[in-house]
Amino acid sequence: MNKKAYIILIILFSVLLQSCFVSKKYTRNEAFLVQPDMFRAEINQKDSSSIANIVWGEFFKDTLLKNYIDVALKENLDLKMAVEKIKTSQSYYQQAKAQFFPSVAIAPEVSYNSQSLNTQFGQLFGERRHLVQYGIPFSLGWELDVWGKISSAKRASQAALLSTVASAQAYQSLLVGNVAKLYYQLLVLDEQFRITESTIITRTKSLETTKALKVAGTLTEAAVKQSEALLLNAKGLLVNIENQRTITENALAILLNQSPHKLERTHLDQQTINHKLLYSVPYDLLKNRPDIRAAEYELVNAFELSNVAQANFYPSLRITANTGLQSVDIDRLFSLKSLFVNTVASLTQPIWNKRQLRTQKEIAMANQQIAYLQYRKSILVAANEVSNALALYQTQTELMSLKQQEYNSYRLATEYSQELVNNGMANYLEVLRAQENELSAQLSYLNANYGRLIAVVDLYRALGGGAK
Repeated sequence: MNKKAYIILIILFSVLLQSCFVSKKYTRNEAFLVQPDMFRAEINQKDSSSIANIVWGEFFKDTLLKNYIDVALKENLDLKMAVEKIKTSQSYYQQAKAQFFPSVAIAPEVSYNSQSLNTQFGQLFGERRHLVQYGIPFSLGWELDVWGKISSAKRASQAALLSTVASAQAYQSLLVGNVAKLYYQLLVLDEQFRITESTIITRTKSLETTKALKVAGTLTEAAVKQSEALLLNAKGLLVNIENQRTITENALAILLNQSPHKLERTHLDQQTINHKLLYSVPYDLLKNRPDIRAAEYELVNAFELSNVAQANFYPSLRITANTGLQSVDIDRLFSLKSLFVNTVASLTQPIWNKRQLRTQKEIAMANQQIAYLQYRKSILVAANEVSNALALYQTQTELMSLKQQEYNSYRLATEYSQELVNNGMANYLEVLRAQENELSAQLSYLNANYGRLIAVVDLYRALGGGAK
């Protein structure tokens, strides 16, 4: 091997060694992951992340609810748009991978040239000449990945693709949860409607009793008007509940990509929670939460783009080659004598470019910091959502028990007050207050039941459930 070959090898080795310092490798900082101290101390017991590993078809037991979720996952317009975004990212990733290969082009051409007679050459020849030339040129361009710029760009595109996929999974998890919430809300509204209808019947009878007692001289017109007002209040509440049911049905229909219509459903008392809910720290949160994965992929993307921005400061090595066939006689075009070759290896070092490269690097570093902060925020938000869901489940379960006892007390108070009034031993206002409190306690119990169901759905989604 001659001296020139040694020099070339040394230069290439130095270039490759330097590229290792230009293109840095992303490494995850384990200190950024979910830690037990991110959660409230009173719920730090066991690991409950297994709830997120249950597929939604097994987590939800209601057949109609599962059917609505299945339809939403197939037909929801936002989810379809998320899938199309994945296809776009896939195309960009394939393009980034192709940057390692040379670009090749072919451009068959026919050129015609006729000199002006008034030019120096035209006067020299003395007559107009016509030149027709045929050619089939090939061009090749290839930039070598000396500093890791192309590799970093490929990894950035790959991270962007994975982020898009994870974002679609995050929306799928959110969609499953939203369908379940709206369905449960409809069940609660149905039960509220039934209770309010029953209350209207009861208050109608109470109004008739009040009028009879007034005729008998036991009660005054004020008691009649108060009974009438309570009846009108219940009727107004019924109208509002019916309106809310329509709005909720329409909202659920939109998620199903359907026009507004009445939706079939079961009953609230048929909803059961068959999965044991532990008040604990979900240590596996990062693995299951697709939005956290998406945030980290965005950080990787920004990190690799900063590598690209740094590599732009170094010289780029590009090889260009042109070859093909050229001839003024088409019959001799495909002859070896018509073959031409032109090869150039160029090294371009930026010197002054109006601060464009430095600006690009500063922006890339700022975007990397933004992505890092967003990643950290996504972890804190996830921990907060899990803590809130666990706390809500606990409080709503306790509240259900209290509201059930409260309702029983008001129901008995209504019965006792009515008996006392019938025997002239109490003020009828006590009956009216007991009736009003009884209905309020019933509705509050339903709201607590709804809150408990929502807490389970929120915990399931907060742990990444429904994304698969």
